[in-house]
Amino acid sequence: MSIPAGLKYTKEHEWVRIEGDIATFGVSDHAQEALGDIVFVELPEIGRKVDAAEAYAVVESVKAVSDIYAPVAGEIIEVNETLEGEPEKVNTEPYGAGWIAKVKISGHSDELMSDDEYTTFLEE
Repeated sequence: MSIPAGLKYTKEHEWVRIEGDIATFGVSDHAQEALGDIVFVELPEIGRKVDAAEAYAVVESVKAVSDIYAPVAGEIIEVNETLEGEPEKVNTEPYGAGWIAKVKISGHSDELMSDDEYTTFLEE
């Protein structure tokens, strides 16, 4: 299982890459493994405002339908439209081509974990 350094993680197994006031969201390698083969991703609307820990997208796998939660608050400025035709990118490249949305940050969460903290969290 891959847990890249330099990202922040949530207890719900989402990751966030923060670059200035822009955050890119996705689901962790652990989450995509638990979900199984992803067959559909319901992307959020551009312009939508989300709060930290608010459900902003839905991922459907062969096992279940799962809400995906925003790691930080902000306005959605871009979505990964590639996932509409290739939802399996969330499985094959969860930290790369499988990202879900980008937001202009309006607030941070105190609940975010470093890669080391997330590794410890998964081991518990």
